[in-house]
Amino acid sequence: MRALRFQIVDPGLFSLKRAARAAIALPAIFAFADTVIQNQQTTFLAAIGSVAILVLTDFGGRPRTRFVAYLALAAAGAVLITLGTLCSQTPWLAVVAMAVVGFVVLLAGVINGYFAAARSPALLLFTFPVSLAAPPSAIPARLEGWALAASVGIAAVMLLWPSQPRDKLRAGIARATRALGDLLDAELSGDSAAIAEHAEAANAAVGELRRGFVATPYRATGPTGSTEALAFLVDELDWMLTFAAPGQGGIESGPGLCREENREVMAAAVAVLRASAGILDGEHRQPDLERLDRSREAVARTLAHRVLDATAPGDEVDLPAALEPSFRMRQLSFAARQVALNAQRASGASDRRWGSRESAGRLRAGLQATARLLVAHASRGSASFRNALRGAAGVSLAVFIGEVASLQHSFWVVLATLSVLRSNALGTGSTILQALAGTAAGIVVGGALVAAIGTDEAVLWAMLPPAVLLGAYAPRAISFAAGQAGFTIVLLVLFNLIQPTGWTVGLVRVEDVAVGFAVSLAVGVLFWPRGVSDLLRQGLGEAYARGADYLAASARHLVGATRVGNVETAQQVARAAANRLDEALRQYLSESPSQRADLDSASRLVAGATRLRLAAYSISMSPASAREARLDRRAADALVADVDGLRSWYQSLAGALANRTELPEPPPRHEHRQEVARWAGRAVAAGDESMVDPALGMLWAGQQLDNLRELGGQLLEPSAELTGGSARRAAGRPQPTPARDPSNVEVAA
Repeated sequence: MRALRFQIVDPGLFSLKRAARAAIALPAIFAFADTVIQNQQTTFLAAIGSVAILVLTDFGGRPRTRFVAYLALAAAGAVLITLGTLCSQTPWLAVVAMAVVGFVVLLAGVINGYFAAARSPALLLFTFPVSLAAPPSAIPARLEGWALAASVGIAAVMLLWPSQPRDKLRAGIARATRALGDLLDAELSGDSAAIAEHAEAANAAVGELRRGFVATPYRATGPTGSTEALAFLVDELDWMLTFAAPGQGGIESGPGLCREENREVMAAAVAVLRASAGILDGEHRQPDLERLDRSREAVARTLAHRVLDATAPGDEVDLPAALEPSFRMRQLSFAARQVALNAQRASGASDRRWGSRESAGRLRAGLQATARLLVAHASRGSASFRNALRGAAGVSLAVFIGEVASLQHSFWVVLATLSVLRSNALGTGSTILQALAGTAAGIVVGGALVAAIGTDEAVLWAMLPPAVLLGAYAPRAISFAAGQAGFTIVLLVLFNLIQPTGWTVGLVRVEDVAVGFAVSLAVGVLFWPRGVSDLLRQGLGEAYARGADYLAASARHLVGATRVGNVETAQQVARAAANRLDEALRQYLSESPSQRADLDSASRLVAGATRLRLAAYSISMSPASAREARLDRRAADALVADVDGLRSWYQSLAGALANRTELPEPPPRHEHRQEVARWAGRAVAAGDESMVDPALGMLWAGQQLDNLRELGGQLLEPSAELTGGSARRAAGRPQPTPARDPSNVEVAA
């Protein structure tokens, strides 16, 4: 039977060590509470708290960070236990409180991996006191049990086998960063065989990184500090791969106006990438960003002077062709610089000076970013919002049913609901089958053991450690169903130690779990039963539309047509849409294989949305001189017209993805860029050095638009596959969705 598979998957035996730690500490905590304190409220909370700390919680990261996270969970648990107990004696208040707390806890998981990892234990610590009515006088005894479990549990986690599995995401980023550095180094050597070999390796490393990043059940990063840096690195390396391989803009191609300077940029980028990979691997290295900046500036200066020297007064020059290799070097240098800065942020070195003014500033910025993230997810278009609403409805309904039906152990009704609630009815049904199979197996095995043992407490105590070992190890190393079986055995042993009743506990467990399954299935059917495919397409449409807004705002700011604040707002809106798309893709990956037939198309479209957003970011980072100079109005208007046309096309694509309507024709090449090139050529030919930087900035922006135009044509095939049709096209020129004015983007935000 596939529901129960006994293939052990535990590289490094980290799961076994965690389970062994729980098997040692949990019985010790429970024994002290049961035999020394001898208060049933304390004993129950000691047992439940031990499960929360030792079984359900697994914080990663540096030891100090983990310790702070566990302390924060301990403080939050005390608040939740107190609040749950105060609400437990009034049924309607218990239901409302469960709904509110469930929604807040589940939605908070979008903040970062620590909040996501704390969702299950936090809900457990509220569910127990709110489901089992007790007067306020029981709060001290319950907090005593939680304090015992938290203190001993945290000590065990930090001191007993404290080593953690290697951070796969960080290791994958380091591997991809090093592979890109090796590819650039191979191009410097001029060895075509080495270039092909390293290009294949870089593609494999970046592809593996992207697949591993999106395959996690929740976003393993957050909006601030080192967590934000890791997410940015995944996107940055994916984007960097698109121009790292040599093409028409190869280092030895073109007129060769500043070939040696271009080589120095590439060599500096190689050194920075390798140093960044070392930082991510835990080495104490410092990337030479000054060399990288000097080499990039040297290219711009040398290129400007040599173009001026090579051009007779009154002659125009084919600047786009001359700038092609240097444009690629500029992109590589900016990308390498961002990789280095975010590798340093991801290492956490900049967060170690507590109490400084910089630290206070980072704290304020972090709180603001967190608030923006939560606001961005407080909408129907967010998968996390839907899941939080669905989960809150499920657990509050379970509490209500437990209150009305007066079930013997209504707490387990809520727990069963939490354990099987999924994104849609199909996922819930699949989990129900696994949970039923596991619970049935646990009841059969555990019931047989309890029946054979009877009320012999000595034997039950001897059974508890191996039962905890199985319950903690099975869900991680074997399967969800095996975990359900192990947890059921733990439950039978614990309940028979607290109140000996024999195998009849199993029958009560069956009743409670069955009710919990029914509740979760009903909620799954009622809320968005169409699954996550529509949500993914809507997320893609929103990401492309907001990325196009960001692109237009950046280009308009380059020519002085909008304020920097509008660009920053457009950036925030685009990043929020990217975050929602990221979680929608994760939800999509959690579906059964039949629901993921178009996974390759979805991945290509997600990567395209990232490229659009990072191209806008690149334009927004243009030198200030390109914005402050007196520009030719016709050239500036031509660039704005070009970006507006491209923006309208991407918004047409966004509408087609979100609404499954006809796809637009491929984006046409516009003549607008020729006006920019002619003006730039005349400005350079006239010998006006003050206009060289603005000319380069506008031409580089035009190159970005050409790249995005080419990208648009590549997106039509995966778009047609994802929307379920052939390469459908509008009869004539597409009628784009009305575009928002970037100068007023803050209104839409």
